[in-house]
Amino acid sequence: MLTALPEGGDPVVVELGPGTGAFTEPIQRRLDGRGRHIAIELNPTMSEHLARRCPNVEVVTDVADNLPAVLADRGLSGADYVVSGLPWSAFTGSLIDTIAGAMSPAGIYTQFTYTWTRWAPPAKRQLHELREAFDDVAITPTVWRNLPPAFVYVSRLAPA
Repeated sequence: MLTALPEGGDPVVVELGPGTGAFTEPIQRRLDGRGRHIAIELNPTMSEHLARRCPNVEVVTDVADNLPAVLADRGLSGADYVVSGLPWSAFTGSLIDTIAGAMSPAGIYTQFTYTWTRWAPPAKRQLHELREAFDDVAITPTVWRNLPPAFVYVSRLAPA
């Protein structure tokens, strides 16, 4: 999920649906005090838990669809890196277009998903939408150590 996260500079990193913070702490370690890390979580209880657990993260209780407004409220023109652990069922309407539109020109979007969902109609629709919204969509090899096994879509606005 984080291999494309830049190791230098001051990136704006947005995490969609951080839940308990499975990716939050690794993102914080990778950033090592650089950039901005904004986590958008729908559930207020989870937001409060995450804010206590990770005080260096800007935790926002909101829906992912409001990503552009969340960035604008913080004076940011776009996200450099968006990480999502949201389930495909959470994607309604034009969420992928919203994400792509809220990114910097060299932005990278990573989406975690379970291998067994890959052939389901929602996943096929999402892959099609990713390919429509982004210039380059790569699919990582399956991580068999993850239970259940999973992979990541790495989508870039500018080709790698």
